[in-house]
Amino acid sequence: MNNMVQGFLDNDSFFGRFMTKLGIIIAANIMFVLLSIPFFTIGAGFSALYYVMFRTLRNDGVVNPFKEFWTGLRMNFKQATITWILFVLLIAFLLMDIRICNAAGGTLGYLKIGVYAIGAAAVILYLYLIPVMTVFEDSLPNLIRNTVYFLCKKPLRTLVILFFDIFPFVLTFSDLQSLPLYAFLWVLCGFGLQAMLAATLLLPVFAPYLDAKAEDRNEDPSEESEEYPMTEEEILEDMRKLGM
Repeated sequence: MNNMVQGFLDNDSFFGRFMTKLGIIIAANIMFVLLSIPFFTIGAGFSALYYVMFRTLRNDGVVNPFKEFWTGLRMNFKQATITWILFVLLIAFLLMDIRICNAAGGTLGYLKIGVYAIGAAAVILYLYLIPVMTVFEDSLPNLIRNTVYFLCKKPLRTLVILFFDIFPFVLTFSDLQSLPLYAFLWVLCGFGLQAMLAATLLLPVFAPYLDAKAEDRNEDPSEESEEYPMTEEEILEDMRKLGM
């Protein structure tokens, strides 16, 4: 009996690995929430959160979430912050356009359909850009181009990721009576769970390019490095196949 309990609680058991990953998710999530208190650092926090999740998956859960979070934060702080600020400014501009269209009414009111479409495209692109930015090192225009490529490469997987990125927020604000409970869950592990799910679905898509880069450096593809560099030339042929 003691052996069974010890085996169940062992770090190499399913329960042990699950609890280890859950602890990493909670630790990284709390760091993200704290970093998000200054509004302009939310983008960098998201990037660091995804960095922890990708490192966890590629190292079989053997990571220090605090160390990896700060490593990811330093690596992508500038690009992630610029991207976040541009995204917020775009959304603010679109919201202003919607107000103008609503006030004008008539034919001009129909223009808000196009504004909604642009807003939806911006949200989708941003949510996908952050994990791409976390994994691949490149200029921002090339990262956006690569993001569109990955969006087109696995559209069904993209829809699943977007559903679990957006639906929890809709559920949270649709039940205001339970808002304190939802707020506690978001602060504890909500954002981390979303990032872990997205990273789990995206890693098989990213892995061939990561492994190819490691082979070009004559390294073992299973080995981890502090960064995951990649340029657009490495996926140019696949992008041509998609007509991009």
